Amino acid sequence: MQYNGEHLFIGQIGHFFAILSLVASAVATIAYFKANQLTILSEKQSWLRLARTSFIAETVSIVSVFGILYFIVSHHYHEYFFAWNHSSLSLLPKYLLACIWEDQSGSFLLWNIWHCVLGWIIIWKNKKWEAPVMTAINFAQFCIATMLLGIYFFGTKIGSDPFSLLRHQLEAPVLFQNPDYLQLPKIHEGNDLNTLLQNYWMVIHPPVLFLGFASTIVPFAFAYAGLVNKDHSWTKPALPWATFSSAVLGTGIMMGAAWAYESLSFGGYWAWDPVENASLVPWLTLVAGLHTNLVYKSTGHSLRTTYFFYIISFILVLYSTFLTRSGILGDTSVHAFVGSDMTAQLSLFVAVFFVPMMFLFFKRYKSIPAINKEENTYSREFWMFIGALVLFLSSIVITLKTSVPVYNKIFGTNIAPAEDPVFSYNQIQIFVSIILGLLTATTQYFKYKDTPNAYFGKKILIPTIIAIAISASISLFGQIDFDKKGIGFLVAIHVAIFAAVYSVVANASYIWIVLKGKIKIAGASVAHVGFGLVLIGILISSAKKEVLSNNTTGIAVFKKDKNEDPAENITLFKGLPTDMGKYMVTYLQDTFNTVERKRFFEIDFKSKDGKESFQLYPDLIKGNKGMEGFSANPSSKHYWYKDIFVYISAFQENNKIDTATYHNREVRVGDTLYYSNGLMIFNKVLKSPDELRSKFNPDELAVFLDFTVISRDGRRYEARPGIAIKGSSLRQIPDTVKSQSLAIQFNKVLDQNIGKLEIGVKESGAITDLVTLKVYQFPMINVLWIGVIIMTIGFLMSMLQRLSKKSLTAL
Repeated sequence: MQYNGEHLFIGQIGHFFAILSLVASAVATIAYFKANQLTILSEKQSWLRLARTSFIAETVSIVSVFGILYFIVSHHYHEYFFAWNHSSLSLLPKYLLACIWEDQSGSFLLWNIWHCVLGWIIIWKNKKWEAPVMTAINFAQFCIATMLLGIYFFGTKIGSDPFSLLRHQLEAPVLFQNPDYLQLPKIHEGNDLNTLLQNYWMVIHPPVLFLGFASTIVPFAFAYAGLVNKDHSWTKPALPWATFSSAVLGTGIMMGAAWAYESLSFGGYWAWDPVENASLVPWLTLVAGLHTNLVYKSTGHSLRTTYFFYIISFILVLYSTFLTRSGILGDTSVHAFVGSDMTAQLSLFVAVFFVPMMFLFFKRYKSIPAINKEENTYSREFWMFIGALVLFLSSIVITLKTSVPVYNKIFGTNIAPAEDPVFSYNQIQIFVSIILGLLTATTQYFKYKDTPNAYFGKKILIPTIIAIAISASISLFGQIDFDKKGIGFLVAIHVAIFAAVYSVVANASYIWIVLKGKIKIAGASVAHVGFGLVLIGILISSAKKEVLSNNTTGIAVFKKDKNEDPAENITLFKGLPTDMGKYMVTYLQDTFNTVERKRFFEIDFKSKDGKESFQLYPDLIKGNKGMEGFSANPSSKHYWYKDIFVYISAFQENNKIDTATYHNREVRVGDTLYYSNGLMIFNKVLKSPDELRSKFNPDELAVFLDFTVISRDGRRYEARPGIAIKGSSLRQIPDTVKSQSLAIQFNKVLDQNIGKLEIGVKESGAITDLVTLKVYQFPMINVLWIGVIIMTIGFLMSMLQRLSKKSLTAL
């Protein structure tokens, strides 16, 4: 059948380049491998020329695939499954890039692009190590390229073709009997981008994170080069690469935390989500390797552990890829990819690097130089090794806990997650933070190989006293009394605060006491200051995290579950100021943004002391792709010392027709009337009261009835229905108590002599718009974000410091 409106040629070109990238990466891998084995210069150069030519073809192919895929998505060619499934006509252009890495194949493509960029830098700067390092990189490129094939090999599908047609993917034969199927509303509009990804962080966070992932192969490849060539001088050029990778991967992880803080409604920036953990673990082992690399550079110790840490860091990146994209975490993580089942292929991707590399490592283990003499306990290298070991042990614990779904899948077990999964991690990692805080504070004050006792004590004394004073002040006056998990955990928090403060003070002091203010060579100290600030921000913002939205209305619009507690969510009725602790909070209005397809709620906050007044605009976007209901996007008020964080947990919009009717009741002053949720007391009659002049005209005579409405929970409300009289005409002025869904109107005077009146009472849900909010206060959370920035700057300073020493010139 001839289908109308399809653009098939561009997809065929894209698929051609995808295959070309596979072939080119295979040729480049073989050519670089062969070049590394040869010693005759002319033969070596011949293979290198072939390898570089292949790498050029590989780079062109990958960039072309990315460009064609973006063109298809941005032009909404919905005949392609990729474009239809990840975008829509109504999607804002700024989110089009996020459409690419929502899909498995798109994220692999991004990974490949960064490998190309890193590969060309290595070719340019690392001539000595080009052949073995690029062998490893190109082999990884080959493996990733198979993820983009989407072909069947002996009945087994290999990869997922981003250029496959919609009519080949959807099982809807009736639909595709129509030659104009592209004009059908559902196809024409598109399936849209996941609502959770419609955020600016998801445009910039994945490229940075994947650069971090991709860059971990460089230290791995140098380790491979050292093992294959039996040349252990690789650690020198690998050091700035490991520093760069640590900086970028750490930044990418924390950008993900910022996305979670701004876009997800769990009320925080880190939830020990399995995919968060899977990205954190390689960073921990990479930083451990970076420190043992420094130890080897200065003392000759820890070369074997440096090999191991760099190898395992990349392997853990591959394992995180398996966890994220195999679907095994689909029910346990909001970050997990869901798509084609590539479990077997992803498992093979991990194994094909892990098994040969570990075999090579243990085969060469005894030949790797090692100093048999143990490190002096008063030496810097000893404590740096201890710190690296702590990082590694922390990564093991996190990996074991995160891999529970894998165990269940492989062994058919049903190991249940912890009742409080966050605390199950925190109760261990709090002690890791204490040890690391103390080590980052003190280790730099030791010298390599040996340190006189008097020297260490003299240098560290003043920073120790200052740290004790600051941390004691925080503990005594900071009102950190998080005792929900017992007094032992509270004590650990205070000890961790001391360790974090100690890290900041000691490293800042080191710059001046030891380095004499030479900031250019203080990269490590700056990074440690940032790390200490990160710890302080995490500890204080988490320990003092406070729910402000305690339910003062007694209204629960949903039942308690594992995610939400009605006691911690406050319900606001439109236009009615509601008491929320130190604030009076009012739901002013809501508007629907047709461009962003979000409903924004304007929430007014006024402090009772009159010193604060601000509005926040949390929003809701309708869930898609199997997500029911609405996704909440929080809004925050930022102060230098805290954040006020709010999101919508429920809302009720009454735009239906009001079919309820008024029921007439006879009343006199002092009477009590009952309604379904309480009672009403008729207090008095008001004649043209000044405080109600806005409700009647100057030439009208007005009469209002003053009622006190008392609900079952004892809350009191004022209601003043009235009438306005002008000549022989009469106009009713009804009043509503929205929180009670109650309307009252003054009908007429029945008997003026005895004061008998007639009112109408109506109970109707159609008069009530309401929202339910959850509001948190995060004290000192900005210390965390500042710490991340400073730590990243420190890493980059260290990298530049290594490069400025011309560490690459002899390569």
